[in-house]
Formats: sequence, structure tokens, C-alpha cells
Amino acid sequence: MLMAHPAVLRSLIEQYETLMLLEAESGARDARQRIGDVAYTLCVATGTGDIDSALVAARYQLPGARPQDDSLLAAGPVNLPSGAITGILR
Repeated sequence: MLMAHPAVLRSLIEQYETLMLLEAESGARDARQRIGDVAYTLCVATGTGDIDSALVAARYQLPGARPQDDSLLAAGPVNLPSGAITGILR
């Protein structure tokens, strides 16, 4: 798969975030159209199907991204009620 240059990804992320703020403040129709265009481009550039996944993938490809980045995972252990797992395995 072809990979977009990190500078292009950084620019697209910045454009998307700026347009989201602009649209939130003014509700401008042209901002909404441009958001859709940038979101589509991010999805194509990262090989993803939705903007949330595209943003995560793009940020992961930027210089300085940690290869073992687990920032999307829970910060600590998950505490399940007693017997929760055995109920699932039955």
C-alpha cells in the first residue's frame, strides 16, 4: 500500500481540526463541504473507511509516534464482577 508523506498527513489533520472548529463556531456551509473533502482525503491516504480511524492512523504515521502506542487502551486493569468470566465461558 502506498503511504502518504507525513507532511501531507500533518497538513490534512490540521486542516480537518481547523475546519471542525470553524464549522462549530459559525456553522458555515462551505466549511462543512470542505470538512467532507478533507475527511475523504484522509480516509484515502490512510486506507481507512471513517474519519475517526483515519485520524488515528494518520497520527500513528507521523514522526514521533510510538510503535507500541497503547494510548487508546484502558489506563488500568479492568475490574469485572466475580464470576463474570465463568458465566461467559459456559
